[in-house]
Amino acid sequence: MKSFLLIPIFILLFSCKNTEEKTEVKKEYSTDIRDVSTKDFREFKVLDSKYISKDSLWQPFNEALMNFSEASYNALKPLILEQDILTLQKSINNGDLSYEKLVKFYLYRIKKFDRENEWSLNSVISLNPNIIEEAKQKDRELLNRKLKHPIFGMPILLKDNINTSEMPTTAGAVALKKNKTKDAFIVQRLKENGAIILGKSNLSEWAYFFCGDCPSGYSAIGGQTLNPYGRRVMDTGGSSSGSGVAVAANFCVAAVGSETSGSILSPSSQNSIVGLKPTIGLLSRGGIVPISSTLDTPGPMTKSVIDNAIMLDAMSGFDNKDPKAIDTKKGNGFYYNDMDSSKYEGKRFGAFKKLMEDDTLYVNALNVLKQQGAEIIEIDEEKIDLPGFIRLLNLDMKKDLPKYLKNYADKNAEVSSVNDVINFNKKDSLNSMPYGQRLFEGIASDSATNEEFDSIKMILKNNGKQFFNVPIKAHKLDGFLSINNYHAGFAAVAEYPALTVPMGYTNKGVPKGLTFITEPLCEKELLKWAYIYEEASGMRKAPMHYN
Repeated sequence: MKSFLLIPIFILLFSCKNTEEKTEVKKEYSTDIRDVSTKDFREFKVLDSKYISKDSLWQPFNEALMNFSEASYNALKPLILEQDILTLQKSINNGDLSYEKLVKFYLYRIKKFDRENEWSLNSVISLNPNIIEEAKQKDRELLNRKLKHPIFGMPILLKDNINTSEMPTTAGAVALKKNKTKDAFIVQRLKENGAIILGKSNLSEWAYFFCGDCPSGYSAIGGQTLNPYGRRVMDTGGSSSGSGVAVAANFCVAAVGSETSGSILSPSSQNSIVGLKPTIGLLSRGGIVPISSTLDTPGPMTKSVIDNAIMLDAMSGFDNKDPKAIDTKKGNGFYYNDMDSSKYEGKRFGAFKKLMEDDTLYVNALNVLKQQGAEIIEIDEEKIDLPGFIRLLNLDMKKDLPKYLKNYADKNAEVSSVNDVINFNKKDSLNSMPYGQRLFEGIASDSATNEEFDSIKMILKNNGKQFFNVPIKAHKLDGFLSINNYHAGFAAVAEYPALTVPMGYTNKGVPKGLTFITEPLCEKELLKWAYIYEEASGMRKAPMHYN
């Protein structure tokens, strides 16, 4: 056994013996994710997908890529590799690059690195068969009109629980292998602003709320996602594993993930990229395979903070079908404009004493913030539990998954409930659920009255807010500084936004992220704070073997 310090918060949450033992849930929940051991990551039951055919995946592109050689690829590397969106647009505007070449570059890299070779990462599940033609169309459009949004023509990967019309939305599950859908609301917004959908990224199956005993980054459809900084050695984080890996390995301009509790923050920090978990309701959840309508949110995953701001801007919009939707009435450009004017002057950040004792990267990051003018206030964590957290997820998913399957899934889908999925998987358990489906079985067996469920939600939200609000009031704080997804559970139930940005690598090369947390609807502030730190520290390094 090896001990790994950075793992998704869900591994802890899901370590319970039986989610039916409701009185034991409080004991099973922990906010400290650093003291957990997990299997050696080489002990995978499944590595490569049994459902992805390389021939079928690449057949739509063979002719178009016939003349795109290794020399073509190498010539484009300096223009594309590790470049942000604004730099890419500048190269396109001055004629050094085109949207078509940009797409072909990413397709070439995915084919070169992603599957069935010594460096394979298994981060991409499917590709948009029309992506090259769509890129050519963007090149034609650019000749006739002024660029409206920086996201225009940028190839984006979607976590494969987010609906798009070009490819099935599987959530990594065999039961949804043929789930053809319309676009999710956030995908509509991306397309309205000119983005093109490159493909779908792998994920921890059913957003890591399915097996309970499987490694993060595994899905039956996509196989086992691997971390480019330590292939088969380092955890990818979950559940937006493929999105984190694909962005880190430069397989796309940016990607979209989703989070219930740590599922953007964990893979972003584990793969040395920037990940934002927005205020719940800021971005629509419509057309996304759910865990919890109480806690779910999509969010952008990018190589830089400016790209994260551009992505958030491009996805934003009010969805009147989402009961938690927030209409901010912010116009295009709100999140990414004026980033260069960001300052820490007068800002007070709470830093957790325990983390300062244990983590030199964290201490170094705090020193960078101090040098840029931030005031760091050392605080102790509030001693607060989150009782009933797993039950909240159980009870939400039991009702939310059928709603998705009824309103957003393929009308010919073979399943309509959690129980249907459980029974479907039993038909071919070796391929559909090699690690079992313990968490789904826990969902099926859990129940509560409306009053009991409302009480669980109220207690969790109040406790989460108290965890942050007590020190905010006591020390007049603007925000908090954490590591990776260490406090993701509290941010989730409090419905506070959080953003992680690369803060360096351990002696063993494991990436870590500095995570900013603040009050709802303060995403602009989070982005500005992270931008200052990113500019001052410059900590992100591309994975060595994928340059």
